[in-house]
Amino acid sequence: MADPNIIECARTVLADGSIASVRLTVIDGLIASIEPSANAADDGLLVPAFVDVQVNGVDDLDVWSIARRSDEDGWKRLESALLDRGVGAWCPTLVTAPIDDYADAMRFITTRSDGGGPRNLGVHLEGPFLGSARGAHRSDFVRDPDTEFLAGLPVRPMIVTLGCEHPGAPALIEQLARTGVVVSLGHTRPVRDSYEDAVSRGATMVTHLFNAMGGVAHRDPGLATWVLRDPRVVAGLIADGVHVHPDVIALAFDCKPGRIALVTDSVAWRSGRVGDVTVVEGDAPRLSDGTLAGSSATMSRCIRTCLGAGVPLVEAVRAATIVPARAVGRLDIGAIEVGARADLLRLGDDMEPREMWLSGRRVR
Repeated sequence: MADPNIIECARTVLADGSIASVRLTVIDGLIASIEPSANAADDGLLVPAFVDVQVNGVDDLDVWSIARRSDEDGWKRLESALLDRGVGAWCPTLVTAPIDDYADAMRFITTRSDGGGPRNLGVHLEGPFLGSARGAHRSDFVRDPDTEFLAGLPVRPMIVTLGCEHPGAPALIEQLARTGVVVSLGHTRPVRDSYEDAVSRGATMVTHLFNAMGGVAHRDPGLATWVLRDPRVVAGLIADGVHVHPDVIALAFDCKPGRIALVTDSVAWRSGRVGDVTVVEGDAPRLSDGTLAGSSATMSRCIRTCLGAGVPLVEAVRAATIVPARAVGRLDIGAIEVGARADLLRLGDDMEPREMWLSGRRVR
């Protein structure tokens, strides 16, 4: 048994949603005990390390390009960049691409050991089985639902984002859910019956709520409306203030308490991988026609935007930690509780990372 590691903080967000002054004892990478502390310094806010289930890249580091080249150095740089942002667990995300490219890329990604970097939760396939709302995805690479393709992949994805308009979608959703894949509806404009069928077949998430889907028009409700009223579904939300207005961010949290999972949808906008994009400070990457092409946001920025919109601090933190962790079936991360992995993050008043631990070992 390793020697215990002690971490204290006067403001710690615990799994039950309370904020308390505590003394954590970490043994063998797990939180062994949580005790009240009268002497802990009031030094920032201690939270679980962020869990981001939709990351396409960071700055000039593109997941697809790195995986296609089997670029070990690029992967290590990407992991380091994620740690700088406070991300303790993530889903490397592959957007729509030629069908023959996926197998080798997924093989490379899933054989990367954690090696001191953030926990690799498994691949998020955002495509190629999208619906009619394709956004910045290459339309020529979008395909109809194909059960044979997924059955032939070398590894099982963690999440598959797909559209549900196509007649073949229900069977694919059912197959994926049966094998433990999280099905997320996205880039789609279904009718109500198609949405209900998709959820009944096993879809449990929606990808970047409000974006690339029908909205909340009062005479023509779409997917976003149905998701807001459906407690069965966790909604990913890019809360950068660009993809979703702060007033609508607040609406989403009001409608779905405990069912909003913040995602950055971060892309390697400097890499050229996402096309000819421009980024204006405070905005997001956009194609030349103005189409949003992912984000340049961090989870810290998303939390600040939530707080500015009036979302309570604990709810914003939970949306960046325990909600996405539970959405992909991980019970060992995303919460500060006895028995959980000691993946921890100390935030400053600006919600930026100041210190970080993985399995109780300080990495930042």
